[in-house]
Amino acid sequence: MEVRFKLNGKEEEVTTEPYLRLIDLLRDYFNLTGTKEGCGVGECGACTVLMNGRAVNSCLVLAAQANDSEIVTIEGIAEGEVLSSLQKNFLTYGAVQCGFCTPGMVLSASALLDQNPNPTEEEIKDAIAGNLCRCTGYKQIIEAVKETAKETIE
Repeated sequence: MEVRFKLNGKEEEVTTEPYLRLIDLLRDYFNLTGTKEGCGVGECGACTVLMNGRAVNSCLVLAAQANDSEIVTIEGIAEGEVLSSLQKNFLTYGAVQCGFCTPGMVLSASALLDQNPNPTEEEIKDAIAGNLCRCTGYKQIIEAVKETAKETIE
């Protein structure tokens, strides 16, 4: 089946099987390996991407469901080689440890900040609740998101 969508700002068209998951399309057809597969059942958030501005678990979305959508992966967050403010703050605050959860965390936080540029700590916690991290204990991640919000409103 034909699937047309915008991927990280670029129009794409691909022929794929109807049962293929979005994560497999991104990783195998487009070599966008920043999207990680952790659990494969939507529990860990490692595969989070933005679909029409909303954070979704790409392991639970069929590639065909991306038709006529806008998809942003971690590779599409930076401006070329220049990291986004959120990505810089993840580094500054030590919110990156092993890095496995980082793409999903960044995309979940990005979706939140796009919808709510000045979130409370509770709203940040809610936004990243679907993303599991075994390294940082979440404090550094929350601080990085808070700092990004602060920079946005200053």
